[in-house]
Amino acid sequence: MNAAERRQAILEALCSRRQEKIENLAFEFKVTERTIRNDVLELSLTYPIYTVSGRYNGGVYVDEDFYLGKQYLSPEQLALLEQLSTKCDKKQQEVLSSIIKKFGRKKKEV
Repeated sequence: MNAAERRQAILEALCSRRQEKIENLAFEFKVTERTIRNDVLELSLTYPIYTVSGRYNGGVYVDEDFYLGKQYLSPEQLALLEQLSTKCDKKQQEVLSSIIKKFGRKKKEV
């Protein structure tokens, strides 16, 4: 397995499990923890993957609203749909709302 294949497999595993320990990934892919850290760093440049330090809750996580292969609306598309929904009748608003819910990213709570 080359680096690109391993990174794709790591991404798929994280999307399935939502989080994993670096040690477990290293064991699973038969590489060093350093290699996994490098892979995670490389993946985090493109995908919403992050690490958390800590003995019990530490590990590699994928953002809660990210799923591999899911298409999202761009911020501009989302803003346009929200703007258009104010000018629509109730049935059209429901349709636009369902599109936004299905393809829009969840808004982060501050």
